[in-house]
Order: sequence, then C-alpha cells, then structure tokens
Amino acid sequence: MASGKGYTIGRRDLLTRTVPACAMAWLGLCKLQSVGICDGAPQQQGQQQQGQHKFDVPKELTMSERQRTERENGAFIRFIKTLKEELGEDEIIRLLNIYSADFGRAIGEMQAERMPDTSFKTFVSQFRPPRYSSILTHEVVEDTEKAFGLRVTECCIAEVFHAAGVGGAIGHAAVCNMDYYWPTAFNPNLKMERTRTLMQGHDHCNHRYVDTA
Repeated sequence: MASGKGYTIGRRDLLTRTVPACAMAWLGLCKLQSVGICDGAPQQQGQQQQGQHKFDVPKELTMSERQRTERENGAFIRFIKTLKEELGEDEIIRLLNIYSADFGRAIGEMQAERMPDTSFKTFVSQFRPPRYSSILTHEVVEDTEKAFGLRVTECCIAEVFHAAGVGGAIGHAAVCNMDYYWPTAFNPNLKMERTRTLMQGHDHCNHRYVDTA
C-alpha cells in the first residue's frame, strides 16, 4: 500500500489510476491521428500563433523513430517495471491484459464514430502500406472481400520493449493485446486472428482480419 497524509492507495488502484495516461504515451499522437481519432493537421513547428503562450509553441525536434518511441514509452515502461516488482509478473500481465482490452475497445468505438462507415474495407484500409511504415516493416499477404492479412517483420515498439527488458508476455499484454478488441468494437462482425508476434519473440507478426458477416 502507498500511504501519505490522510490517504491510502491500494496497489491495484495505483495501476488503474495511472495506466490510462501511460497508455496514451505509448499510443502517441501520430498513432491517434492515423486511426482517425485526432482531427486536423498539426501546427507548423516553431511558428507561434497569435495569442499563443510561449510554453505552447511547438519546437523543432530532430530524432529518429526509435528515439521517439523510446521517449513516448519511457514512463509506461518504468511504471510496468515498478508494478512488476510490487505485484509479480503474473498479476501485472493479468491487469495489463484487462486494461489493454478496454483500451482497444475504446479506440474501435471512437474510430467507428469518426469513419464514414464501419465496413470491413474501411477498417483494413488503415493498415495498408505505407500507413504505419515509420514504425513497422510490413506487407499485405492476403487481400479479399472477407479477409486481410499482414506480415510484420519489424516493429519499433516491440524492439523498444525488448531492449527495456519488458518484452514477451508483459509487452504483449501492455501493447499487442488491444489488437484483438479494436476491430470488434469498430464492427461486431470483424475479428482479428494472430498466432505469432515479434513482441513474444517470434520472427514476425501474422495479423489476419476477418469479416464474419
């Protein structure tokens, strides 16, 4: 238990209160824009808008995709490591699976509200290269009216989690698990099938989206 002046916070409460903010960090603004949740174009870097406070003026930053991913995930990874020490690996995996499932559903529901329709074609269109090409090396291996398959041979997020020592089952629970709940929340007839992930140590991810209608 974490205690302070006049209050006590349980370990599970700490997780449920803190993970949402951490998860938004790893998801990142670019990913939110790519799934249609953030509208509008970003401001031009370094240009101050009229009436804009100096603290809010974007600065020009030059960094690699790996560096950006490390920065966005840093707090989340440190949090996972802390909770692992406090709760143990099995419990942190269980809790991260619960949260990431809920997060995936939230993304699917928000996206469904913003897309022109919730068809299978519309959903899978977002995964066609070059979308996500800055953080993935992927190719389309199946493309029919009812099935869409991707083979992912490189994932920047998986590499960052592995380098930080939180890949495998923990990284899958924190990041990859949401992929199962996202399409079904977008359209109840859609589902994802997958038997391999880079996060879990396989040589590729085999995402396959299916329209069951």
